[in-house]
Amino acid sequence: MRLIFMGTPDFAVPALAALIDAGHDVICVYSQPPRPAGRGHREKPSPVQVFAEEHGIEVRYPASLKDAGAQAAFAALDADVAVVAAYGLILPKAVLNAPSLGCINIHASLLPRWRGAAPIQRAILAGDTETGVTIMQMDEGLDTGAMLASARVPIGDKTTAAELHDALAALGGDLVVQVLSGDFPPPVPQPEDGATYAPKLDRAEGRIDWTESAAALDLKIRALNPWPGVWCERDDARLRVLAATPVPGSGAPGAVIDAPLTVACGDGALRLERVQRAGKSAMAADEYVRGNPVPAGTVLQ
Repeated sequence: MRLIFMGTPDFAVPALAALIDAGHDVICVYSQPPRPAGRGHREKPSPVQVFAEEHGIEVRYPASLKDAGAQAAFAALDADVAVVAAYGLILPKAVLNAPSLGCINIHASLLPRWRGAAPIQRAILAGDTETGVTIMQMDEGLDTGAMLASARVPIGDKTTAAELHDALAALGGDLVVQVLSGDFPPPVPQPEDGATYAPKLDRAEGRIDWTESAAALDLKIRALNPWPGVWCERDDARLRVLAATPVPGSGAPGAVIDAPLTVACGDGALRLERVQRAGKSAMAADEYVRGNPVPAGTVLQ
């Protein structure tokens, strides 16, 4: 097919690669504009832009698609279909209708569950035991379009958002190629029953509240890895928690109750396994306490 690809982060790269490998004619890529990054605040192109340019594909990054000029430029590409994966801009009706087969989206959940910006993390936070990818025909709603295909993956009791992200990104690429391999499957309207919303992550969500249960904090640590990260404070210094396991135990919430670093929660306890001090490298908890002793009774904030 003659197609436009619209995506920005790492999640979208496997889908673009799969479409190229399948022999589709990717005539143009749309991505978010380069953003300042790093200490020098130099503009950094998105992962999708980098990949597309490495493959000789034209990349466009308009700040908006609302003006008539941007919409006319999009329509002039005369595409069969646009494939969208975590692009980051709302597509107006004129853009949705420009390709002859419309626009299809690769969404990282089993719709209608977890419509919105952070479906991977919200699925783990909620304790879901499975999630997946849905290919949908886009409409003007927020992830409300009719479904063309879906595929499921389990969420294990140690699965992190980083691991799930990579699995779903690869699955999305495979699934969209299947959808485009022949005639479109008949679209199935999403049921409203079971619809949930996955709001964008906020940095403040990473602060540990030790009055929560150990099970809930375990979900948070896995869901917010790698961003925004989960952290507490010790002696007014931030301590990031990268991995932990719920264990039996009790005590005042936040109090260290066992070596090397087991902390009482509102219900149960959390054995911290991997941590990172601000400005330092990540390390195992036992390595951390060798250089930074944490006596029983110490309270983490």
